[in-house]
Amino acid sequence: MDRIYQKVRNLDAYPKINEDFYSRTLSGGLITLISSVLILFLFFSELSLYLHKVTETKLLVDTSRGQSLRINFDVTFPAIRCSLLSVDAIDISGEQHLDIRHDISKKRINAHGDVIEVRQEGIGAPKIDRPLQSHGGRLGHNEEYCGSCFGGEMSDDDCCNTCEEVREAYRRKGWAMTNMDLIDQCKREGFIQMIKDEEGEGCNINGSLEVNRVAGSFHFAPWKSFHQSNFMIQDLLDLQKDSYNISHRINRLAFGDYFPGVVNPLAGIQLMHDTPNGVQQFFIKVVPTIYTDIRGRTVHSNQYSATEHFKKSELTPLDSLPGVYFFYDFSPIKVIFKEEHISFLHFMTSICAIIGGIFTIAGIIDSFIYYGQRAITKKVGIGKFG
Repeated sequence: MDRIYQKVRNLDAYPKINEDFYSRTLSGGLITLISSVLILFLFFSELSLYLHKVTETKLLVDTSRGQSLRINFDVTFPAIRCSLLSVDAIDISGEQHLDIRHDISKKRINAHGDVIEVRQEGIGAPKIDRPLQSHGGRLGHNEEYCGSCFGGEMSDDDCCNTCEEVREAYRRKGWAMTNMDLIDQCKREGFIQMIKDEEGEGCNINGSLEVNRVAGSFHFAPWKSFHQSNFMIQDLLDLQKDSYNISHRINRLAFGDYFPGVVNPLAGIQLMHDTPNGVQQFFIKVVPTIYTDIRGRTVHSNQYSATEHFKKSELTPLDSLPGVYFFYDFSPIKVIFKEEHISFLHFMTSICAIIGGIFTIAGIIDSFIYYGQRAITKKVGIGKFG
């Protein structure tokens, strides 16, 4: 057994020296003090990295398909009335959403930006006695109301009981409503009076759009749009000689849900224009993004980059109608963010490397200084006795 113990002792890589043979120097003490401070500093740095989460980023080819996209927006137009402002969307597949109203609210604002009224497209106004029926006569006693579409009926059974239903019937025909004062439903709902009451006001419009996950566009335009012969044109009503200032401020524009660190570069920008009837265009590249937090919760969202262009517009050309247009397309690359902690094993490896590395380097520096001083001392001694 003693022989085994002796063999183990021979393997000792740390032979001990009697304290009587230690030689402590001032330079060695300074180096030890500096090394200890440096070790403490690096230790707490590593501890801070270990306790705090880090975000790992990966880039992958986006293979997702068949999904929908939610576009959240909040835009303020200081010089366009709410009654005239509409939202339309169209994608590359040909699907269109005209004069979108669901999940959208409008706030009437004055010249100072103060909110006057918040509404969901509701209109109220004077009552019309005996409105025009679809059969051409006036509403009689105990007769069920079926409003006239004023020539826009697709069949004899069609009824238009609201101004919007008349407008929709005209859209299907490809007609423009040129004099709303002659439409009973519009007079009853007070649409013309409402436009006059909003003279000099602005509008804040906010909400969301649910669109297909393909390239497309959406726009805010000062007049209700309709579709005719595969072109988007404006229903200018009887106020078509007006001009519009499309100055606007984008309070929010996001393609998907929020997550920490999301990049929405258009949020907060303000573009003021002196030229009326301009066309403001934004070209957006949407980057699909997946974010996973430290607890494993995953958010499927998007980031985007954008460029913008403004050009003058006249009312006559159909391809340059005034408005704010957003054209978006999708990047083929998907970004994945994942929050995680540094592993404990990695932390311990870093600590050991810090302590061992600093003490090793400090020992080398101390030996270099010590033996250098001894060599100088010997030379001085030989010089004295020589």
